[in-house]
Amino acid sequence: MTDQLRAGLLGAGFMGSVHAHAIRAAGATITAVSASTPERSAQAASEVGARRAVASADDLIHADDVDVVHVCTPNALHARQALAALEAGKHVVCEKPLATTEAEARQLADAARDSSAITAVPFVYRFYPSVREARARIAAGEAGALRLIHGSYLQDWMAPAGAGNWRSDASLGGASRAFADIGIHWCDLIEFTTGHRIDRLTASTAATPSSDADGEDAAVLLFETDRGAAGSAVISQVSQGRKNRLWFSVDGETAAYSFNQEQPDTLWVGGESHNQVLHRGSASEGPDAARYSALPSGHPQGYQDCFNAFVRDTYAAIGNDAPDGLPTFDDGLRAAALTQAVLESADTKTWVEVPR
Repeated sequence: MTDQLRAGLLGAGFMGSVHAHAIRAAGATITAVSASTPERSAQAASEVGARRAVASADDLIHADDVDVVHVCTPNALHARQALAALEAGKHVVCEKPLATTEAEARQLADAARDSSAITAVPFVYRFYPSVREARARIAAGEAGALRLIHGSYLQDWMAPAGAGNWRSDASLGGASRAFADIGIHWCDLIEFTTGHRIDRLTASTAATPSSDADGEDAAVLLFETDRGAAGSAVISQVSQGRKNRLWFSVDGETAAYSFNQEQPDTLWVGGESHNQVLHRGSASEGPDAARYSALPSGHPQGYQDCFNAFVRDTYAAIGNDAPDGLPTFDDGLRAAALTQAVLESADTKTWVEVPR
């Protein structure tokens, strides 16, 4: 099925190029691309190897030679374009955040459930083998009851004075910036790895005084889960020297697991008598992790490899071979609900229940 799939690409920025690599790695064809202008569309078609440039998003969505639409445009366009693609009978891969409001995200999730289409949102950190290893061990009870879940997601691209792009404009990026951009990645990864759901939270947000960007630069949250664990997270895009440090620690009765996305080929396992560092591809790696180990041990796997695995699994689902752990529009809705809870808590300075 994958070598017959024909993909249409909306958006030709950084994320569009990442999607394009993954589409080709999955054996599919990029038949059409549409960017912000006709000139940029023509340039993008050459850059990503698309068969042709398309004048508008609507033309691409309704093209007869497009089976799956990849939405990689600014956040404010996601809901409208993804819904139009569903209504046109296409499968849809939509960048996160799925929508800039919880209401729009719910409309998309409902539409996806009512259709026969496969939908996916690229929460791609799920696809690191070390994450799958931690998830399998926690599910098997090797950590015992989980007591504490904590970590951070730190970047520095908004730290310099005057830094920003379309994400800094609320009309394009939405009311939340740092949390909606990267905080939802951290929360999705934690919920996926542990099986816990963040039940209620209290949050504080901060914006750089010298910045003219909309939304927050950082968020700090405390939370409780539906299975009795306590947690905390620091989300920042103004932490100098931190390029993309997504880190978590999950602390249980009998074991703890720690993962750092900047060193993704290892999983730290803590125990009362000794600690271990598990290397991807080692003999101790379980089948859930091994499925995503694309390279021999010692050959680092990274972000693009995760994205390739995500798109490959999405296309497998289109071919009626749905793999475990594929993030769908329901997960996009979950992220929107968490974002709304963070914004509400920061505004009211109270604990907020997160809708299930």
